[in-house]
Amino acid sequence: MKTKLFLITPPFTQLNTPYPATAYIKGFLNTKNIDSVQADLGIEVILKIFSREGLKDLFNVQSLKIEVEEVSDNSKRIFALQDEYIKTIDSVIAFLQGKNPTLALQICQEDYLPEASRFAQLEELDWAFGSMGTQDKAKHLATLYLEDISDFIVECVDANFGFSRYAERLGRSANSFDELYEALQQEPTYIDNILLSILGERINSVQPNLFLISVPFPGNLYSAFRCAQWVKKHYPEIKISMGGGFPNTELRSLSDARVFEFFDYITLDDGEVPIEELVNDVTLSAVEKFYKRTFLLENGKVVYKNNSIKSDYKQSQVGTPDYSDLLLDKYISVIEIVNPMHRMWSDGRWNKLTMAHGCYWGKCTFCDISLDYIKVYEPVAASLLCDRMEELIAQTGQNGFHFVDEAAPPALMRALALEILRRKLSVTWWTNIRFEKSFTADLCILLKASGCIAVSGGLEVASDRLLKLIDKGVTVEQVAKVTRNFTESGIMVHAYLMYGYPTQTVQETVDSLEMVRQLFEAGVLQSGFWHQFAMTAHSPVGMYPEKYGAVKETEVIGTFANNDINYKDSTGVNHDQFSFGLKKSLFNYMHGICFDYDLQDWFDFKIPRTKIHPDFIFDALQVDHHLHTKPTTKVVWIGGKPTLEYFTKTKKGKSWEMAALTFHNKKESFAIQANKAEGKWLAEILLKVAVSNSKIYSYQELKTDFELELEDFELFWYSKAVTVLREHGLLIL
Repeated sequence: MKTKLFLITPPFTQLNTPYPATAYIKGFLNTKNIDSVQADLGIEVILKIFSREGLKDLFNVQSLKIEVEEVSDNSKRIFALQDEYIKTIDSVIAFLQGKNPTLALQICQEDYLPEASRFAQLEELDWAFGSMGTQDKAKHLATLYLEDISDFIVECVDANFGFSRYAERLGRSANSFDELYEALQQEPTYIDNILLSILGERINSVQPNLFLISVPFPGNLYSAFRCAQWVKKHYPEIKISMGGGFPNTELRSLSDARVFEFFDYITLDDGEVPIEELVNDVTLSAVEKFYKRTFLLENGKVVYKNNSIKSDYKQSQVGTPDYSDLLLDKYISVIEIVNPMHRMWSDGRWNKLTMAHGCYWGKCTFCDISLDYIKVYEPVAASLLCDRMEELIAQTGQNGFHFVDEAAPPALMRALALEILRRKLSVTWWTNIRFEKSFTADLCILLKASGCIAVSGGLEVASDRLLKLIDKGVTVEQVAKVTRNFTESGIMVHAYLMYGYPTQTVQETVDSLEMVRQLFEAGVLQSGFWHQFAMTAHSPVGMYPEKYGAVKETEVIGTFANNDINYKDSTGVNHDQFSFGLKKSLFNYMHGICFDYDLQDWFDFKIPRTKIHPDFIFDALQVDHHLHTKPTTKVVWIGGKPTLEYFTKTKKGKSWEMAALTFHNKKESFAIQANKAEGKWLAEILLKVAVSNSKIYSYQELKTDFELELEDFELFWYSKAVTVLREHGLLIL
């Protein structure tokens, strides 16, 4: 029997770019010549609702409800303005898809879009958007317009609706399947019916015999079950499997048999081999079936099977992600808030790739380091990464890349940057990192030259005691220096910040905020976000809470999802109370204001004064003068080829020959001078250490080469001529 797979991401994840899981799997299936079709049903449902016909239908369905039931004045206003929404919606969506840029001028005049409650925040944000260009301001206004319609849907149509999640509450920490199961016994909602009509069309056209549903987040779970339920009812012969981030973390102890009224299989961790075995299960009639990390139902009981003898594929064998079938030109770029990193996340379309499977550090105690997606570390060769980048550029027409690593390894980032420059690729990329001391000023300059525009990293709790307890492997001082290196090279830095870690005192929370204030005041952080600590079952803290001063509130393991753990902190501190003040202060710091506010001003309850010296970060950032260069250090020139001229210099009756090297870079021209022999050597060696060459020379090799004919390399290396070159692209890596 010929196999055909249908892969979907159910509603909802992102509006601006597809979640990459199905593209990764399709890329792998291509290497096995297995026929597959993929779809992002989230964007398809959004485009159906937010269209002229969609809004007409929406307002018609709700007309009776508005008149009969008590609804807010805001919803009444939106309903009254329905003709304006219906008239403008197609043009606005086209604008947000990048197809109608001239509409920005009309949107920015602020008499084009109908306005409801979301626009009330505009006056407060005017100062934030004052310097924003027309296109960006129009995107933000159009986003508010969509959010107004979303508010109407939530109040009058479907309380579970959200642009990047649907019925998320039903998926969050659902130890029992009861509530979700009960919801699935109800009649489909308005949104469900739109989803199921699209799904029906796709199933009918694809005619698969294996239906794969990727569930990355809790906000995709309900829709995944709705899709599976519909297919089970109308196409019972199609086998259905769930995989993805949610089951990988939440469903590892699944035992509720009712789940298999909807799904035939649920697979865990890397999906390539599990899916390959499912294809065999569906197509072959062998007596013994083989499965890889798969839950299924046998004799009415949930069983976990892992009897496949196949090993997981190496990252070099899984193929290039394949985005074909996805509606790449239909995604919507929005600007929701003025956080620079969140803006990058939601504005523009990114090709997703992974530099390395897992995390090379793998020690942070709050992280799921016991699970394979973190624990199994395997980097991809830089040359193969560049091959994949070139393939994706050719396929998608997009040269923006988001590397979705847990933490991209510095050595691999260096190798990737060199390969990008060597191939003369014009790309834009960003990724997640650890604030390693390996990120020197020169490495950051190299990354920037290759197209890196931003990094995000976990500062977590800005307290050295807690960073040690977390086993983060960094200090606040080190983070400050690394963020300076990135910032000075022109790479934006976003910090993940954490509060409420077990045993964290009120004093440490206040001191952590002071550290963050100083980092923003020093200009070395441009973006950040505070997360409240959540204990998860697969992290060291979750597995051994007593070691970290926490006590589990319950030991009961549910029959459905098991990840988030309720616990009590031995300090008894109510960490929830800090949420608003931390986030409000950060919002202002990101806009370069309120650094002179007393920390107490952000809270409506008494906090202790900070114990952090007011110049702690300033002092940490004083320039390091490390003149010594290790013999093994690599030397790379990322500038252009110089022109070399000789001339004679005369002083006090003495003459000697000199060399002048003139360079032209994108911004300026500059020249350096040296005596003739040194200048000639320098011109030759710059060609050898140029980034375009595959061989990378070490400092020792340069020294040896220099001293074949000349003397005292160290004296020359720290001369004015080389110092100028160091400022213009002669990098020590």
